[in-house]
Formats: sequence, C-alpha cells, structure tokens
Amino acid sequence: FPEKWIASLRQRADMLFRLYPDLKEAYRLSQNFRNIFNKRSTKDSDGLNLARWYNRIADSGFKSFNTIAAIFYEHSDEILNFFDNRSTNASAESINSKIKAFRVKLNGVNDTKFLIFRLCNIYA
Repeated sequence: FPEKWIASLRQRADMLFRLYPDLKEAYRLSQNFRNIFNKRSTKDSDGLNLARWYNRIADSGFKSFNTIAAIFYEHSDEILNFFDNRSTNASAESINSKIKAFRVKLNGVNDTKFLIFRLCNIYA
C-alpha cells in the first residue's frame, strides 16, 4: 500500500509513475481491486464495487486487465460468495492436494473403495 511506503520508495514510485503514466494507472486499478476485498462490507455493495471496477477496466484499455476482468466477471457469483463470511476454499484445496499426494505414493488407484477407506482413516 502506498501509505506504508518509506520515503525512498515513494520517491522512486513518483519518478516511475511520472515517466510511465500507464504504469501508474495499472497500479491504481490493481489497488482498487485489492481495496474491494480488504474492506468489510456487504455482498451487494461489493458486487456493485466489482461492477464499477469492471467499468474502469473497460475504460482503461489495458488488454491484460480485460482478460482478468473477463475471468472475474465469468465467475462473479462464486467470487461474491467470499463476501458472505470472508472464507475461501483453501481447506478444500488443502485436502485435494493431500489426496493427490497420497495417490502418487500408491502409484495410482486400482481399488477406489480401498482408497476412500484409507483416506477416511488417515485424514478424517
């Protein structure tokens, strides 16, 4: 965050943004996106803030941001679920990676019932 920059970093950023205004705009857009997820508000207002962010992306003309915005727009329902209780699917991803590692140790799976039995005994 710019508020946390030390003086020398602020000076370098000012010079960089003065020389490359597009970089300043890209940084501003990324900070706006970060702020949507950092502040505590309701799902509806954050959905509105995401929609405004999409509009700013469209107006900016950055192709790379358009790609990112399109992906977020496509999955907006799932993304907005984050704002219900600020939880992610990290625990599900963790279990998934453990299952994959377990399968690798067994050199594949021949007996699915036995795999599920072992997973229940080890990770339950």
